[in-house]
Amino acid sequence: MIAKRRSEVIAKPPSGKRGKKSKRVRLEDIAEACGVSLSTASRALAGEKGVRPEIRQQVLEAAKNANYVIPTAVAGQKVILAASSAAMIDYVRNQFTLYVLEGLKDRAQTLGLEIVTRPIADRTEELAVLKEAQQDDQVAGLLFLTVDDEGMLAATRDFDKPVVLLNSDDPFMRLSSVTPCNRSSARLATDHLINLGHNRILFLMRPGRRTIERRFEGWRDALLAKGLPATDDLVVPVDDWLPELATQAIAERISAGGLDFTAVLAAGDSLAVGAMIGIQQKGFSVPGDVSVIGMDDLPQAVFLNPPLTTMHIPMREIGSVALDLLRDKLSGLPMPPRRVELACHLVERASTGKAPAS
Repeated sequence: MIAKRRSEVIAKPPSGKRGKKSKRVRLEDIAEACGVSLSTASRALAGEKGVRPEIRQQVLEAAKNANYVIPTAVAGQKVILAASSAAMIDYVRNQFTLYVLEGLKDRAQTLGLEIVTRPIADRTEELAVLKEAQQDDQVAGLLFLTVDDEGMLAATRDFDKPVVLLNSDDPFMRLSSVTPCNRSSARLATDHLINLGHNRILFLMRPGRRTIERRFEGWRDALLAKGLPATDDLVVPVDDWLPELATQAIAERISAGGLDFTAVLAAGDSLAVGAMIGIQQKGFSVPGDVSVIGMDDLPQAVFLNPPLTTMHIPMREIGSVALDLLRDKLSGLPMPPRRVELACHLVERASTGKAPAS
């Protein structure tokens, strides 16, 4: 009880004063607050053997409450990044996966971790990766990139090493995950178009992934909030993220029914590129006749004609935050799985403008 009261004392800033910065809290303070030796506190924070679980827990909680910077215990270990087929395809076609990996590797270098990448196209390959991680004592945990398949997720939930999802989430909240805030991002993009006077806004998407469904929901949220139509006829699905499929879908729609919309929100920049080409092929202008917004803010967006208005997705941060979640799981502190959604923001360029006069 005495140790517990001491840990509470160092955790609580004096009344009327700012709390001390973490660098002012010494390891000696943590040890004293918990009633243990300096070496025991050091070994508890480092995750070394020879410390009773209840003592380790007490030291970790005291350090966290006091904003003491806990030394990482993962340096020199490995993390397996299991990348789905969708992630690998994106890596070849676009830069989204590339930038996620860059953020991940930068953070891993800071923490002294080695990232080992493994492709997983099916359940058999996933099980092989899990077996590899289980048998290698140097593997601290796993990251799963762009994995939605419930069968694949189920195999990881009882795994005895931490697993964190990147660019996907667990609908049952049994695994921690990091994604962009897809729903609010699409809501912001649609609100921007509505504020420009548009009320017939297409949503161009490739169905299938939960993250894209969240973008669809954000588009719908914004329209319904303003009493505007969010009907099925305004949703344009395509079978892949290839720009030429978006070009074909938009051109065929205009050929069949005329220009019955004034704006397009595409669920990805690649589809936005195709939408602009399809509009222009049918003799209309962007943004004079139709405004177009993408989602991702890939580097090529600024070089399009016209430059693409898009939602900036914090791709690098997805990788770095996921690794921090994994490290938290390794710290020994009990905590439930967390779903981290990173804020996105609008990058306004020349592909959007006021709705044409009716």
